[in-house]
Amino acid sequence: MIPSIRAAKVGDIPMIGQLLHRYASDGRLLGRSESEIKSRLKDFVVSEINGRISGCGSLEIFTTELGEVRSLAVDPEDHDKGIGRLMVNQIESMAQSRGLSRIIALTYVPGFFSKLGYRIVSMESLPEKVFGVCVSCPKFDRCDEIAMQKELAPL
Repeated sequence: MIPSIRAAKVGDIPMIGQLLHRYASDGRLLGRSESEIKSRLKDFVVSEINGRISGCGSLEIFTTELGEVRSLAVDPEDHDKGIGRLMVNQIESMAQSRGLSRIIALTYVPGFFSKLGYRIVSMESLPEKVFGVCVSCPKFDRCDEIAMQKELAPL
């Protein structure tokens, strides 16, 4: 079955939380509480296969030009189905429709984002991210994620 990508709904919050917790528990991404997911629900997309949530991702906005692909997670049983790519494409479309011109991702899988047109950049080139979110991260002093950025075409 082909996955569908759609805006997240209130009923998706528990499953989004479970997906994020699965990856946060082994340090691959930062967890988010259900209350944080709920407060940012309009920025989340989910992937659905046969009525089951198979992935999630969100758009974080920092400035009038910069956003981030955040909380990107795909159920391990659904890897290699193109779900991550479809969700990133949807998040990029959301960013473009909101007038953003650049989008970033902090990742442990730079090859995935490279295939989607992202290029590696220094963390120092992203003060909006570093001083907006990273300062409260438990890994702030020992961040091992790779920063990547993509220019977005205006709509």
